[in-house]
Amino acid sequence: MTPTLSELTRTFARIGFLSFGGPAAQIALMHRVILDEKRWVSEPDYLRALSFCMLLPGPEAMQLATWIGWRLHGVKGGLIAGGPFLCCRVPPSCWP
Repeated sequence: MTPTLSELTRTFARIGFLSFGGPAAQIALMHRVILDEKRWVSEPDYLRALSFCMLLPGPEAMQLATWIGWRLHGVKGGLIAGGPFLCCRVPPSCWP
């Protein structure tokens, strides 16, 4: 089932802004919400994407969220899903 953009936005805003505990906790929370509750992505696809994100330099949770958003809604979905992870990591003094 493919979510609407508004549902994708609400879900990743909740995961990105409200999850604490670092990338391991965010990845586990994404697994529970995206796979178990909403069934937007299959387990094998999620694990392949997670493995690839672990090879890349940078924040794994944000990369995984961006991939899920891209998989569901293309570039717009990737930006929407990855955005909350970036916004809550940048100090407010750097915001425009």
